[in-house]
Amino acid sequence: MTSVTINNVSKSYGAKSDVPAVSDLNLNIRDNSFVTLLGPSGCGKTTTLRLIAGYMSPDTGTIHVGDKLVSSKDKVILPEHRGMGMVFQNYAVWPHKTVFENVVFGLRIRKVPTAKAREMVDTTLALVGLTGYEKRFPSELSGGQQQRVALARSIVVEPEILLLDEPLSNLDAKLREHMRTELKQIQRRTGITFIYVTHDQAEALALSDHIAVINNGKLQQFGTPEEVYSRPANRVVADFMGNVNLVRARIMSNANGKNTIRIGDSLDIETPEAAAKGLSTQGDVDIAVRPEDIMLSGSGTTAANATVKDRTFLGNFNEYYVAIAGGPVMRVQTHPKQVFEVGSAVGITVDGSHVSVFAHDPASKKMAHASA
Repeated sequence: MTSVTINNVSKSYGAKSDVPAVSDLNLNIRDNSFVTLLGPSGCGKTTTLRLIAGYMSPDTGTIHVGDKLVSSKDKVILPEHRGMGMVFQNYAVWPHKTVFENVVFGLRIRKVPTAKAREMVDTTLALVGLTGYEKRFPSELSGGQQQRVALARSIVVEPEILLLDEPLSNLDAKLREHMRTELKQIQRRTGITFIYVTHDQAEALALSDHIAVINNGKLQQFGTPEEVYSRPANRVVADFMGNVNLVRARIMSNANGKNTIRIGDSLDIETPEAAAKGLSTQGDVDIAVRPEDIMLSGSGTTAANATVKDRTFLGNFNEYYVAIAGGPVMRVQTHPKQVFEVGSAVGITVDGSHVSVFAHDPASKKMAHASA
C-alpha cells in the first residue's frame, strides 16, 4: 500500500478569490491507515480530497503518492493513473445495471479475464456483505446496500488508496452507525489506505486512526482521535470536536507543578502546569471543559457554588445547564439516575486533568457560555 504526502499545497477558486479553499496544507498520510479530513461545510476538506484524486491541480505545493510526484502546479497525473478508488456521497451506481454489472465494470475496462473477474467480484461482494445480491438492480436495494455496491465497485479493482467523500451522509442514523463499523472492518481486512471526508465528529472519532481538523482552508490539528478530542491544539479544534464549555477563567496560582484556575467567584480547578505552558502564571485565560468532566453534588455534601437552570433527560445521561456563582452557565452530563431539580443549588467540581487552557481572546463570543 502507499502513503500520501501533501507539501505546502494551496488552492483558490478563481483569480479574484480572497480566501483560498486550501492554504499551505502539509499532511503526511501513512499507508494502511484510516485518515479523516474533518471540518465544517466550506472548510476545504472536499477540495483537499479532489486535489489528492487529481480532479484539480494545486496553485502551489506538491502531492506525492509514495515516492511518485502526482500533483504540482505544472504537472498533474490523471485520476485513472493514480491507483485510487473513489466513493461518492450520492453512491453513483448505474440504475440500469445489476449489482454484478456495477461491480465488474472496472475489471472489464482493465480487460481482466472473465473467470478471474467473476472470482474477484464474488470475493468483494462477500467482503461487503452482498453475496446473493448479484442479479438485483439498485432500485431493489436499500440506501445502505447501494452504498455497499459503490464501495465494492471501488475496492474490486484493488486500489492502493480509497477516497470517500461523505459516503454515509444520506443514510439514517442507525444505518450510519452500522456502516461505520463495517467500513473500519473492511479497511483493516484489505489494508487499503482510506482517506475519508466528513463534517460529523462522531463519525471521525469512530472510524479514524488519525484526524485532520481543517477550518478556513487551514490545517488546525492532525492527531489520533484521542489527541484531538482530549488535547485540542486551539479553540477552533476544542469547539468543533463535540460538546464543550469554552469559558473565561483566571490563573490564581502556580505551585508544585499545578495551576489553580478559577471560574466565577469560587470554582477552582487544578490543572497540570503543562496545560498552561507559555501562558502567564497569573491572569485571564480561556479554558475548554467537556461536559462529562464536570461533577455535580447535592448542596448538603459540599459548598453550593452553582444553580441548576435546565435539565434534559437523554436516555443514557442527563444534561444540565448550570450557572456558576459569579460566572458563566456550563453544560454538564451526568448518570441518568443522578437527578437535580431545576432551581436547586448544587456543588460543582471539574476534573482538571482534561481541561485545555488557551490565551484569553477578548474578542471571542464563545467565552461567555457553553458551546453546543
